[in-house]
Amino acid sequence: MSAEADALLVERVKRGDQRAFELLVIKYQRRVERLIGRMVRDTDLVADIAQETFIRAYRALPQFRGESAFYTWLYRIAVNTAKKALVELKRDPLVTEAAYAPADDGEETSRVENELSDGETPEAVLASKEVAATVNAAIDALSEDLRQAITLREIEGLSYEEIAEVMNCPIGTVRSRIFRAREAIAQRLRPLLGTRGDERW
Repeated sequence: MSAEADALLVERVKRGDQRAFELLVIKYQRRVERLIGRMVRDTDLVADIAQETFIRAYRALPQFRGESAFYTWLYRIAVNTAKKALVELKRDPLVTEAAYAPADDGEETSRVENELSDGETPEAVLASKEVAATVNAAIDALSEDLRQAITLREIEGLSYEEIAEVMNCPIGTVRSRIFRAREAIAQRLRPLLGTRGDERW
């Protein structure tokens, strides 16, 4: 489904077609949950925040003018909803066991692993899993802004312009955050891959 198809569904929702909104939810639910999961890191909260994101999007849809792609607009709502939830958690900390459980990135982790595990031998598969785990740990260790920027770029595949819109900051700031995030990840990977300091990976 392309951005044009999204735009047609948005128009149908505006005319009162709830099924059209359900199709948008089906299309973006996993991606929105993955994005929120990177920000919140508490698996028990992700589904609730995603649901709140879609409720807010549904209510705000009459004001959506189509000046950006629907998913860019939706991601911005998801980011703001997750930030609001994090602020509320800090005010009223309710720590669940899931916050301490190892992150199960599911699709995202397997994506990193699948890209790397072309080798036939068990050693190569093990090495690729180690690299994937190191990348995920490096992303988790980033500050919120850097983690958000690199997630939107490398995992969600958004353009720099779209990320600037979602994060509500200048494009130069986006480039800087992505560069710094990549450097931090590269630093963690160098001992594993044996690359020199002037190489990334």
